[in-house]
Amino acid sequence: MGELRVNCLEYEDREWLLVWDNRKSKRGGGRLEVTADTAKTIKDWLKVRENIDLPTGSEGFLFPPAGEDGAKRHLTPGQIAVIIRKWTDAVPVLLTEEIGEDGERIPFDKQLVYPYAFRHSYAQRHADGGVPIDVLRDLMDHRSIQTTQGYYKISQKRKRQAVNVMRLRTLDRRGKAAPMASATAYEARSVAVPFGNCIDPSNVKAGGKACPLRFQCAACPSYRPDPSYLPAIEDHIRSLKADKEMALMMEADDFVVRNLDDQIAAFKGTAATMRHLMEGMDPEERDEVEKAATVLRKVRAAQGGGGVSLPMPSFPKRHEGNGA
Repeated sequence: MGELRVNCLEYEDREWLLVWDNRKSKRGGGRLEVTADTAKTIKDWLKVRENIDLPTGSEGFLFPPAGEDGAKRHLTPGQIAVIIRKWTDAVPVLLTEEIGEDGERIPFDKQLVYPYAFRHSYAQRHADGGVPIDVLRDLMDHRSIQTTQGYYKISQKRKRQAVNVMRLRTLDRRGKAAPMASATAYEARSVAVPFGNCIDPSNVKAGGKACPLRFQCAACPSYRPDPSYLPAIEDHIRSLKADKEMALMMEADDFVVRNLDDQIAAFKGTAATMRHLMEGMDPEERDEVEKAATVLRKVRAAQGGGGVSLPMPSFPKRHEGNGA
C-alpha cells in the first residue's frame, strides 16, 4: 500500500515527480515521473482540500479518510474500492475494444474495475509498449526483477507467430518493401538495433555492437525497420530534436546541426512511411500487425533493449527512506 503526503510533488529538470512511500514494503521516498496534467490535478485538489474539515490525524496526507474516528489517517484501499465501485456502477455501460458477432463492441465486465487492476493495467501497458524490464521494475517498486518478468511472459509459439507476421512487413531505409525470406532470416540473419533490424553481417555477428555508421541507421543500406519499431523511431526523433537544441545552445559547428537535421528528416520519413503502411491495411490485418508488434516489443524489452518512451517512463533514482 502506498502513501501520499501533501508535499508529494517535486519539480526537477523540467519534470514533475510524484513522491510516495511504499508502506507495504517499508520503503519511502520513491520518485515517479508524472505528466503536467496529473501535477495540475493534484494542485487543484490541494486547493479544494484547504477548505474542508480534516479528520483527526490526516493533516499531513493528500487524501483524508472517510469518517472522523481518528483510526485512519488517510483513504484506505477498502474505502477507495467502495468509491470506485459506486462510480463504476453509475456508468451506464463500459465497452471493450472487442467486436461481437453482431458487429458491436462487447460490454466490459464492471466487476473487473477495482483499485489493484489499475496498477496491473499500468504495468502491462508499459510492458506492452516495450519499456525495458529494469525500468518497469523501478516504476512498480518491485524488489525482485522476477516479479516484473510476469508482465513480459511470451510463449515461443506467440513469438514465432509474431515474427512470421512482421518479417513480411520490413522496409529498407528508403521505405520500400524488403520482406525477410523466413523467420530464421528475421531472427538469425539480422540483429535488433534500437530503431529496427540490421542485416550487416559483421554487425549481426557482433550482436549489434559493431555498427559501422555509429547507429545512424536511417542512412544505412542494412537498415530494416518494421512496424514494431515505430514507437522507438518516434522516440528517437524526439531525442534527436533535443540533441539539436543542445548543439545550437552550445554553438556547435554547423556540420553537427546539419547531421542531426538530416537524421531527423530521414527517421521522420521512415515513421511516415510506416504510419501510411498501417493506415492502408484493412482492420483485420492492422489488428494482426499491432498484436505482433506488441509481442516483439515485449520480447525485446524483457531482453533489456528496444525500450520506448511512454507517459511516465523514466524513473529517477529513488532516495531510500524508511528501511532498505
